[in-house]
Amino acid sequence: MKKITLGLLAICLSFRAVYAQQDPKAAATLDAVSKKYQQIKSFKAKFTYSLESPTAGINETSEGEIIVQGPKFNLKLSGQEIINNGTTVWTYLKESNEVNITNYEPGEEDITPSRIYSIYKKGYKYAFLEEKQEGGKVYEIIDLIPEDKNNQFFKVRLEINKKDKTIRSWKIFEKNGNRYLYTVKNFFPDFKVDESLFSFDKSKYKNVEVVDLR
Repeated sequence: MKKITLGLLAICLSFRAVYAQQDPKAAATLDAVSKKYQQIKSFKAKFTYSLESPTAGINETSEGEIIVQGPKFNLKLSGQEIINNGTTVWTYLKESNEVNITNYEPGEEDITPSRIYSIYKKGYKYAFLEEKQEGGKVYEIIDLIPEDKNNQFFKVRLEINKKDKTIRSWKIFEKNGNRYLYTVKNFFPDFKVDESLFSFDKSKYKNVEVVDLR
C-alpha cells in the first residue's frame, strides 16, 4: 500500500510539474494553429455539441453551424441564434420568440468562436499530451489550463489535425463536473460572407420580443 501511495504521489507531482512551465512542443503546435487561422479571413463550420452533466443526469448532443469573420460571428445551435458584430450581441431564442441584446465585452480568458485558436497566448498554461490516430489522420492533443484559479472551468482540451493544423475539437471541463465538447464536422475556410449575417434584422422575426440589456 505504501508503494502505491508513493507512486500516485509521484504521478501527481510530475503532472503538476508539466503545467508549471509552458510546454515548447505544445507551443509550436499552437503557434502553427494560430498562424493558420489568422490567415483565414472568414470561415464556416458545421459541428456537433455535446453536454455531459453527471450531477444533473444530462447527456445530450445537438448539431450547430457557425460563420466567423474576425471578431464577428453568427452561431446557430439548439434553438438559439447568437449574432455578434464585434460590439453588440443578439441572442435569439426560438422557443420564446425573444431576442436579448447585450454589449460584447469578453474577458481575457473567455472562450469565443473567434478566439479559440488564440486564447492560449494569455492567461493559460499548456501541455502536449499525446498523438492519436483516427480515420487515417493523426491528431495532437493539447491541454490548456487557465491561470486564474477562480475560473469556472479548469481545463480546455484541444484536438488538432497534425497535418493541416486545423482544430478538430475542443472540450471544456468545468469544476462542477460538466463537460462541453465541440467537434467540427465540416470546415469551409475563406467562406464568402454576407455582412447582414452579423446584425439582427427584427423584420425577419414576426412579433419578436426585444429585451435590451445594455
